[in-house]
Amino acid sequence: MNKELIIRSNSDTVDFALLKDGKLIELHREREQTEDKGFQVGDIFIAKIRKPVAGLNAAFVHVGFEKDAFLHYHDLGPNLKTLLKFSKLVSGGKLKDFSLKNIPFEEEISKDGVITDVLSANQSLLVQIVKEPISTKGPRISSELSIAGRYVVLVPFSNRVSISQKIDSKEEKERLKKMVQTIKPKGFGVIVRTVAEGMSVSDIEKDLENLMEKWNTMCRKLTTAHHPSKVLGEVNKASSILRDVFNDTFTGIITDDEDMYYHTKDYLQEIAPSKVSIVKHYQSREVPIFEKYSIERQIKTSFGKTVSMSKGAYLIIEHTEALHVIDVNSGNRSNKAQSQEDTALEVNLIAAAEIARQLRLRDMGGIIVVDFIDMGNPENRKTLYDFLKEEMSDDKAKHKILPPSKFGLIQITRQRVRPEVNIETREEDPNEHGEIEAPILVIDKIKADLESIIAKDNSTKIILNMHPFVAAYLKNGFPSIRMKWWLETKKWIKIVPRDAYTYLEYHFFDNNGNDLSE
Repeated sequence: MNKELIIRSNSDTVDFALLKDGKLIELHREREQTEDKGFQVGDIFIAKIRKPVAGLNAAFVHVGFEKDAFLHYHDLGPNLKTLLKFSKLVSGGKLKDFSLKNIPFEEEISKDGVITDVLSANQSLLVQIVKEPISTKGPRISSELSIAGRYVVLVPFSNRVSISQKIDSKEEKERLKKMVQTIKPKGFGVIVRTVAEGMSVSDIEKDLENLMEKWNTMCRKLTTAHHPSKVLGEVNKASSILRDVFNDTFTGIITDDEDMYYHTKDYLQEIAPSKVSIVKHYQSREVPIFEKYSIERQIKTSFGKTVSMSKGAYLIIEHTEALHVIDVNSGNRSNKAQSQEDTALEVNLIAAAEIARQLRLRDMGGIIVVDFIDMGNPENRKTLYDFLKEEMSDDKAKHKILPPSKFGLIQITRQRVRPEVNIETREEDPNEHGEIEAPILVIDKIKADLESIIAKDNSTKIILNMHPFVAAYLKNGFPSIRMKWWLETKKWIKIVPRDAYTYLEYHFFDNNGNDLSE
């Protein structure tokens, strides 16, 4: 399996494309931000309580965004009183030692308390972004702070050690827990991440030291920070992605920006020195990096309301305020060798793999309802459910999948911490007012229709009528697209240019002039 990270840098944005065997599975965009602006998950702010609201058991907090951030009582953390006391002492310059080893913990707040009993208007508070601003809503925040590293997450004002549930071995969990308990700083809890499995004490200790340095840097900022302001920012997006998803299966990290190239090499030297050689600087000026790796085409085909899949099947993805709805369609494909039930299972499995990819690619969150093709066999429904769970096992976002209902519906909940990736793929219609699908998709659509026609009757001679420009594109080059079709289908397609056709219009005919597209 090849796993590559392709990084494209523009004047004010950096795009990150994660490829698995050449297929786009994640797309991230980072816009240039000033030190105090921008709200990324993990950022820590010193903020002011605007107004506690007893009816919501929450407070609205001014963090510098146009809409106040929302802080629920359950997101305060049990050691809120200790946090308030510590931040007040540090901000006032009365505490120079930030290690917490000499800080006595205050009484924990009640799990079922009322926010007006613990917070008041204009009070200063350290908070962390847990959900970026989405639509008309401000950021969602927590005062239970954590600082993420490569192998561990540091949790101030806690003594608990937790091990990732994705580590299966009980012996390894016990080894990591004992190790961390002996080296963790007093007053700090630690969450051990999945990638820590098999790591030595020196690796974990170095990661902890880096996180403690970040904590100390943040605390030093508190003495002069104005309210509100960012006191600890997440690492840049490249480092964040590498920290969270990088592993030994990566085969390449390619960027077209020289500064990003050296920064990525330096960061990889810290976390995985043996893999530094996979970082490459793409310097070609003739072909942009996203076109070189076919990412632009995949973006055009993967976003939008309709998503084509193999063998003529496709998805329809609709969005409402409350949820996402995905409809699975088999298209007009025909397969006489299989029963309807077998065909339904085949299409559903293809769709399940694509849906798992779409959720990560678009970063869709909240409630997702998938209408698969109905299957009567309970074993087939179980096969589909297990396959979907396996396909989503690599998804870093927290999610839950319910078994198929009697109507063939599968419900998914997926954590949403940032706005959904939404890329407009429709373009202006060159023939009249309005919009059309991106022209780059027409070749994929023609091929899907062609495969469907051949599946119905492989003996029919096929004639393709289309606009002269598109006809020339299909016949040009060696091997041409038509030649590639012939190699795949063993069917030679006669292409006839038609001046009367619009740019994206095409029709399939047989020898007798019968329209095969119907």
